[in-house]
Amino acid sequence: MDSTNELMIEASGLSKFYGSFIAIQDVSFGVPPGQVAAFVGPNGAGKTTTMRILTGYLAPSEGTARLAGMEVSKNRLEVAARVGYLPENGPLYPEMTPLSLLKFLGEARGMNNRVLKDRIDTVVTQCALEPVLHKTIRKLSKGYRQRLGMAQALLHDPDILILDEPTSGLDPNQIREVRGLIRELGKTKSVLLSTHILQEVEAVADHVIMIHDGRIVFNGTPEGMLADDPSLEAAFYRLTGSLPPARQPETEPVMEEHQ
Repeated sequence: MDSTNELMIEASGLSKFYGSFIAIQDVSFGVPPGQVAAFVGPNGAGKTTTMRILTGYLAPSEGTARLAGMEVSKNRLEVAARVGYLPENGPLYPEMTPLSLLKFLGEARGMNNRVLKDRIDTVVTQCALEPVLHKTIRKLSKGYRQRLGMAQALLHDPDILILDEPTSGLDPNQIREVRGLIRELGKTKSVLLSTHILQEVEAVADHVIMIHDGRIVFNGTPEGMLADDPSLEAAFYRLTGSLPPARQPETEPVMEEHQ
């Protein structure tokens, strides 16, 4: 792991307890500038809990979260200015249009009119929102809602992106576009994306952090994850202690359908 002053995202001994239930325990990892890290694990493994702690939406029971060198719990406003966060089911106002929502969020961040117009034009193009820009959000498909969530995360041009299941609900063409966008953004930003889709890891990740039962079970490169296994899928099954699904005739196992 890089030294602390080189990390843009850092989890140090994070734990979250709900009574006797352990959501996560002693979770530690770091993401330096210009890296896309995939945060991988089965559903219920602790991915979303960790993401919420990193973004300040949830307080840890133990440990410290730092973004851009700042402790999240003590620097909420400063951290928010440096981070773009896409929750798995982002809060959107259904009576607004994508354009009015982006204007509202930009104004809430104190962006002046000229900068805000330029940034809206940029994220609308990046996330291919032109066809629905003036439709009410309640009428949008899940795919367009997800792309709008990505646009709001990018609106203030943050140094850090934390994305929870960024391709959820997208069709194959949209998935390809979003993965390409993530790869491009990862050249200049620190990106942590939560996913259970192993194809996502292969497509965009420089680094892999795997969590299982609330604990980190792998922290390294995709190539390192493959050291003892023929595929990422096989490594996933080994590290989580699970058996691969039964293969049906003429059917490939598709990790993207596991919710």
